Amino acid sequence: MAQTDTPEAETVEAAGLCLDAGPQTPRDIASTIGLNPVSFPLAPPAEQMNLCNIHSHTNAEHKGPGFSVFVNDSDFGGFACNATEDLTEAELTPVDGAYGNVKPGDTIEVHWVHTSCETAAPGEGLGACVPETCTDPLLRVEAQVFLVVNDSAAADFTELAAVRQSGGMWQTGNIPSDTGDPVTFIGSTTGPSYTQAQCSPAQVTWSVRPQCTKLDINSLHAWAAEGNVFNETASHAVRQLVTAPELLSPME
Repeated sequence: MAQTDTPEAETVEAAGLCLDAGPQTPRDIASTIGLNPVSFPLAPPAEQMNLCNIHSHTNAEHKGPGFSVFVNDSDFGGFACNATEDLTEAELTPVDGAYGNVKPGDTIEVHWVHTSCETAAPGEGLGACVPETCTDPLLRVEAQVFLVVNDSAAADFTELAAVRQSGGMWQTGNIPSDTGDPVTFIGSTTGPSYTQAQCSPAQVTWSVRPQCTKLDINSLHAWAAEGNVFNETASHAVRQLVTAPELLSPME
């Protein structure tokens, strides 16, 4: 007897999902649902890898317990921190500076990208993470979502994004450790060029912290004005949330 497609398979095909790719990102980190069968080893802990890039997205690409307010489905949509509506007038005071696509009251998701490749130094874009001389690289992204405020008492990005060498590895400054245990899963790279129909082929281990914390916008401007090694002068657009279970990895 000839095999026929199930109604579920027909629905998936009609949806135009890129089922030939591995698990995708971003996702709702509070949900463990995932049906993508592709698996690959988790990358080592960040302290055993080289920091290769730091950048931000406006708003949060992931959805999480502390950032579950949907903004819109535009390139700078995504999710906002739950505490956005509680900000004071002082925290929302506008300020000009060198870092674009961010203002007080915005949410940003910062990605500290790490690689198993030997890198001469951290640098600009994914090319700094996967040099031509490196084959089969493992990638890890440590992610933290921030609520941007005009307040010098909030977190200082120049400290969070500081670059140093430790044990022969390029490492970062002080990724927040008080925003909950990171949710770890396998997925892909993000950014607005990818959708549920156009998937990223990259294989990435993610660690996303579940709660927001406040970040001083003046420190973002200072980081850009000082000429950081990543050549980052503006926050990037977002990839919309991946919701199709067929494109998500199962989580425990």
